[in-house]
Amino acid sequence: MARQKKEKEYRLISLRAKSTMLLVFVVLALSVSVVYLSYRFYSTTMDGHYKTLTSHLAKTVALQLDADDLLRYYNAVKEIGEYDEDRYQNDAAYRADYDAKANAIKDERYEQILDLMFEIKECNDIAYLYVQKLDGHNCTYILDADHTEDQCQLGTTHEVSGPTKETPHPENGIPAFITNDAYGWLCTSMEPVRDDDGNPVALVGVDVSMDKIMEDRADYLRETILIIGLCLLLLNTIIVISLHYSLIRPIQMLTDATRSFVKDRNKGKKEVTAISQLNIRTGDEVETLCDSIQQMEMDLNNYIVHLTTVTAEKERIGAELDLATHIQFSMLPSVFPAFPNRPEFDIFASMNPAKEVGGDFYDFFMVDDRHVAIVMADVSGKGVPAALFMVIGKTLIKDRTLPNTDLGTVFTEVNNILCESNSEDLFITAFEGVLDLVTGEFRFVNAGHELPFIYRKGGRFEPYKIKSGFVLAGMEDIHYKGDSLMLEPGDKIFLYTDGVPEATNADNALYGMSRLENILNQTVDKSPISLLPAVKADIDAFVGDVPQFDDITMLCLTYIHRLEHDGTGDNPEENGENS
Repeated sequence: MARQKKEKEYRLISLRAKSTMLLVFVVLALSVSVVYLSYRFYSTTMDGHYKTLTSHLAKTVALQLDADDLLRYYNAVKEIGEYDEDRYQNDAAYRADYDAKANAIKDERYEQILDLMFEIKECNDIAYLYVQKLDGHNCTYILDADHTEDQCQLGTTHEVSGPTKETPHPENGIPAFITNDAYGWLCTSMEPVRDDDGNPVALVGVDVSMDKIMEDRADYLRETILIIGLCLLLLNTIIVISLHYSLIRPIQMLTDATRSFVKDRNKGKKEVTAISQLNIRTGDEVETLCDSIQQMEMDLNNYIVHLTTVTAEKERIGAELDLATHIQFSMLPSVFPAFPNRPEFDIFASMNPAKEVGGDFYDFFMVDDRHVAIVMADVSGKGVPAALFMVIGKTLIKDRTLPNTDLGTVFTEVNNILCESNSEDLFITAFEGVLDLVTGEFRFVNAGHELPFIYRKGGRFEPYKIKSGFVLAGMEDIHYKGDSLMLEPGDKIFLYTDGVPEATNADNALYGMSRLENILNQTVDKSPISLLPAVKADIDAFVGDVPQFDDITMLCLTYIHRLEHDGTGDNPEENGENS
């Protein structure tokens, strides 16, 4: 036990550690959120600014160009033949010939337009400025304001890609977009040059470098992370210190005091005041918690003072309940075989109370040498009151079941006696039967009890429908009437209380009469001492782990063969029978 306690303490994480980890997590999450939102706002703003700028520049250049001039140069360059990119890059002769033909088209007007584009490019810090004409899936360069060797010659043709390919009707212009490729970060916008009728003739492309703004964006991100991180770290420190003095330290004091309380109790001290000595004044729920625990300590001390007396009383009551259980079972026939010298019949009974003592009872006894009586009854309620009422009922029924007495008269007398002293308003459902071992006549009386099951030799168990009288102890001056049936050797009678069909499983489903009938017929060939355990096992399998809420009591009688009789005493009066 000590080792397990030590291992448990080792696994515990202190409140200080938990709160610190939680705060660190919150700070990190908050830092990431703030940095992300701040950076997202900054980058979105700058991207929008550059897209607007690039779009305005492209529109400005487009307005400076004449559509007729562009068409004239485009048509002229197309007349020199189809442009072949691979040959232009790899065949020097082809390249020289193509450049000569293309340069021949560039007149003074062309150079003026190109100079204008260079001027606009330099004044507005444009990275790339060019004019293209779309032709299906291809674009042809008409002008390219570039002094480097990467300048596209007049007539240079490429296959369109990217946003140009993805934009519907790109000849009407392509909205500004941002790319990052071999040329660096670029913001690109393409605006149409229109003729006098408003038809798009060519596209002006403007590329503005964003390398510098991307560097500024990275610097902004680093500075934001640093500033927000320092602020949140300072905030985290303040919160941790505040939590320590307002929450963690008082709780630690409570923890130490409760441990001291447990240790002192384990040492056998009668009164422990470790918690009551605390003086926690935080002015919040922690102070209320401390006051409550201090009150609990006082109550616990008072409880422990009286615990010995209460425990002794409980042990006394438990011993008396055990004695009551023993007495109850001792009053029921429990030695089997019950009548080893009577081969004419076989009988077995069992009772499983829901509490220490139950309200069900069974009984069987010899009325005389040729008559055996069986009783099955269920007292309303449970516990000691029901058990005491059961003792009275059982005794009255057995004492009045005499030769030459009608069973209806027995129940009538018992009912009136029980009604006289029934201050708890209890009642009994009961069934009694008497079997004549010579003739096989089975006389019975029923006071509101469950229907018996009768088995006929070679047949099957079936519930025997009989008229049910009123319960015993329910109302005075009730007259009960008996009935009878004939049994043959090999027939069986099965009696039970309502705890059998009303056994309930976890789904609140009842065991029911149909299941009872099925298990009886599955075990019809068994003797009573084997049949009843089989039924109980089937009930247990159905109920599962659900606690038993009612007594389960059963009895089975098998009529084996007739009692040999010399013929004398056939008159009912002589045999102690009431005709």
